[in-house]
Amino acid sequence: MAATASLQLQERVHLKNTLQRASDLITLFFLISLLCYRASSLQSYGFVWLVSFLCEFWFTFIWFIITSIKWSPVTHKTYPQNLLKKFDELPAVDVFVTTADPKLEPPIITVNTVLSLLAVEYPVEKLACYVSDDGASPATFYSLVQASNFAKLWVPFCKKYNVRVRAPSVYFSTESSSSSSPDFTKDWKHAKDEYEMLCQRIENACKDVPKTGEFTDFSDIERGNHPSIVKIVWENRGNQEDGFPHLIYVSREKRPEHPHHFKAGAMNVLARVSAVMTNAPFMLNVDCDMFANNPEVVLHGMCLLFGFPHEIHSGYVQAPQQFHGGLQDDPFGNQLVVLQRKVGYGIAGLQGPFYAGTGCFHRRKVIYGSPPELPHNSKHDVLSCKEPQQVFGDSREFLDSVAHIMSENIELRSANLLIDLSSKIEAAKQVASCTYEFNTDWGKEVGWVSGSVTEDVETGIRIQSMGWESKYLTLDPAPFLGNAPTGGPASLAQQKRWSTGLLEILVGPNSPLLATIHKSLTFRQFLVYINLNVWALRSLFELSYTLLAPYCCLTNSSFLPKVGAAAMVIPLGLLLSYNVGTLMEYLECGLSVRAWWNNQRMQRIYALTSWLFGFIGVMLKKMGLSETIFEVTRKDQSLDEGDVDMRRFTFDSSPVFVPGTAVVLVNVMALVVGLVRIMVNGGGDEGGDGPGFGEFVCCVWVVLSFWPFVRGFFGKGSYGIPWVTVFKAVALVLVFLLMFVR
Repeated sequence: MAATASLQLQERVHLKNTLQRASDLITLFFLISLLCYRASSLQSYGFVWLVSFLCEFWFTFIWFIITSIKWSPVTHKTYPQNLLKKFDELPAVDVFVTTADPKLEPPIITVNTVLSLLAVEYPVEKLACYVSDDGASPATFYSLVQASNFAKLWVPFCKKYNVRVRAPSVYFSTESSSSSSPDFTKDWKHAKDEYEMLCQRIENACKDVPKTGEFTDFSDIERGNHPSIVKIVWENRGNQEDGFPHLIYVSREKRPEHPHHFKAGAMNVLARVSAVMTNAPFMLNVDCDMFANNPEVVLHGMCLLFGFPHEIHSGYVQAPQQFHGGLQDDPFGNQLVVLQRKVGYGIAGLQGPFYAGTGCFHRRKVIYGSPPELPHNSKHDVLSCKEPQQVFGDSREFLDSVAHIMSENIELRSANLLIDLSSKIEAAKQVASCTYEFNTDWGKEVGWVSGSVTEDVETGIRIQSMGWESKYLTLDPAPFLGNAPTGGPASLAQQKRWSTGLLEILVGPNSPLLATIHKSLTFRQFLVYINLNVWALRSLFELSYTLLAPYCCLTNSSFLPKVGAAAMVIPLGLLLSYNVGTLMEYLECGLSVRAWWNNQRMQRIYALTSWLFGFIGVMLKKMGLSETIFEVTRKDQSLDEGDVDMRRFTFDSSPVFVPGTAVVLVNVMALVVGLVRIMVNGGGDEGGDGPGFGEFVCCVWVVLSFWPFVRGFFGKGSYGIPWVTVFKAVALVLVFLLMFVR
């Protein structure tokens, strides 16, 4: 590639946040003031005051971390129009799409993601798309075959008419403009008809998949017990007009007696299979529901990978997780809009965003464990003391591909994907075997880190611990869009998986604390990871603080100053500053007051349900009593369930709903007892030692936060809390009363 150094590929933009800084500091001031008030009064009060102090100390610690993270927000503008002016040709990119369950992740969703990626604005001879199917589903393979046939029509149509949204399900969800040209209208209708027929064929195949011809590899296999399956769905031989990239299906070998390491294992297989087949120096990985929403997304990614004076500044490029077709006002608090905008930009101003598992561009050599090439680092010093076979495995083809990638400036050399892929099949099956990683560094120093259900965050820690920075790819329109889970069970299951995996990282060998002390993770980046890793621990303090008000109402005690006391200004000021400050953030992001409240209450619900069970799960694992499992989140958002209201909270018999139900019961009980005491005594107890106005406000606030559970007591079907859950919650309330209320 010929260099033209003066052309700019990216620009770092510092964002003003003076008002946000002031708001965060005011909240921090009230938190510290509350701690000082508690500390000065500890000797005069008992157990309740001590618990309050410990919880409030924790909340202050967390708020200090969040304030530090958000302090210096930045974003990067990219200039893809300068890429081909700066370089003679673009580097090759291997694209990975992962799916695991054809029922929870219907093949049509995967197909739309694949079609959007095949149609991106990038030289087709420099792209290859690999689909990992951990379910070994013939329906998924059949769907990809049919999708490749449709792509022959879809890709040229998108590029001819400069279609901006290239996932056909989204594009055809709106009608074409009546002012469009006759040629476009004709082509649009033809493409839509073909897509509808594609959907019908895929739906029929999910019911009855053929087992002959190219599908014989899927006959007589079990989902968790089968050999490696690698199939070339489409090979771009370079002589097709309006062609599209390679499309390869991969289902790694699985045997019941061998661990498969969940998504980390699938990603490592994709890295090896792609290495022996196309071996692009860059990789892009997306989940099966994260379609490319911006057709220039790969070009923008290359701008951040090549736009800095040294590669250390962009070890990987992470796009934010954004969602398509989200429910109005975010009723389940999982669309992450404010988190991506406020916290995400702040993290971008530090060592860079953490790896989120999807929508991420990787340097292949970084995934292989190569540190930045700095004067104090020897070349590949992490792994140089071992033989290549001990590090990467014994495949000669793969070792040759590693040597090629690790060679000097391979990323800037001409890459040619016009190779005979069929000759690479046997080598690909070998590196996809379930025993290939034995006695190697895969899953530890090489590839995606295994051992946690949040392998993405742990892999990002390993990369940044070597000294690499990362960059945040924010575009308009968004780079990728996916599906946020809806309903209670799916939302809570996702949060439980995240909190479990994050706590596993904190207490594991790749802890950010160890990476900061012994490696190159910066201190403020360490705070970023701590803020994530302690989700499960936060549940203990959230639960304790939530139970303080009902405890006081039931025992005729207090933990807050009385209304007439001067100290009441502190908790009142804290309540106002926190809620007004967070509300301002939501309004600034274009969201409603209802969306703000939904996110506030769901954070309380997640903390006392999913995060609590994440903590319990990790503790049981550490004691050797259980193992964590990877729960796949349902991706299908168009379920045919009659009159189900997608905005309403739903329940099932999972024990994760028990703590939330118990919290509602104990707070309602406390309110009733407190009100009865007031009526009997003829007034409040603002001058005595009993509960005052503050304790009653806290109980009401908790009940309002858990309002979906309150409605669940009176709901029917999936809207109602199952009786078995209610009975378990009543048992917990009785234990609480016997232990703490006398």
